[in-house]
Amino acid sequence: MSSQADITQPSTTPLVGVFWMFMTGLCFVAVTALVKYLGDRIPPAESAFLRYLLGLVFLIPMASSLRRARVTPKLWLLFASRGMVHAGGVILWFYAMTQIPLAEVTAMNYLSPIYVTLGAAMFLGEKLAMRRILAVIAALVGAVIILRPGFREISPGHIAMLFTAFAFGASYLLAKFTVDGSSPVVVVAMLSGWVTLGLAPFAAAVWVTPNLQELAILFAVACFATAGHFTMTLAFASAPVTVTQPVTFLQLIWATLLGALVFAEPVDIWVVLGGGLILAAISFITWREAVLKRRSITPPAAATKV
Repeated sequence: MSSQADITQPSTTPLVGVFWMFMTGLCFVAVTALVKYLGDRIPPAESAFLRYLLGLVFLIPMASSLRRARVTPKLWLLFASRGMVHAGGVILWFYAMTQIPLAEVTAMNYLSPIYVTLGAAMFLGEKLAMRRILAVIAALVGAVIILRPGFREISPGHIAMLFTAFAFGASYLLAKFTVDGSSPVVVVAMLSGWVTLGLAPFAAAVWVTPNLQELAILFAVACFATAGHFTMTLAFASAPVTVTQPVTFLQLIWATLLGALVFAEPVDIWVVLGGGLILAAISFITWREAVLKRRSITPPAAATKV
């Protein structure tokens, strides 16, 4: 996650920020494509567990910083709580990937920052101004456009994505309580460690021995996810979120094209329109917060990724 300075300070290299956010989108679309390609032979809970377990290798360079970190009992509780919530979201996300098209997963994941906006008003005392209320309503309309209840069947995958976005939003809110007392290295490491622990019992309950190809795919998922978070950090350091936020819409375009060309998924214009409306609402909230130079709680869409 970016610091507040990353959000509010003007950028001297906006094109660099746009480039890194573009690369972030490609990385996260690669994550979804690989998970989709993996299929459902490996249960979602196990796939999620192996993705995080294999990803722990990226914590090795952080070992010295982690040994020096001082974590209070309160922070341990916050880290554990966030890890359990995030673990639930990851399981649901992996399940949704086996049930609904890539474009729908990508579009519905944009709802996470909207949940964060509502949660910030309810639990952090942030004022829910009329512009935020209207943006939230617009985002919810976007979700209805995607789901179209009454006009098509709403599958368990859609329900899973609704709760996935909620879980990732809750995870971000919990992270807000930890960033002031811990370094970013500790926050990232704790999330990875606790999510792995949280997923372990669910994976054990449905364990299917993976083959080498499946392990390789899941390791690639971990690599692209890590690379995506790294390039996202570079984007935040190069340009304000108001510049990079609209670039995240390209993820929906890539996911739609990939689903159609590689997985033979029909292109649904309503999903693109609904996802675009949700992202427009997020971008508007972010832009207004930057203009008014107020403390923003709404994260960029990519910040809540797996």
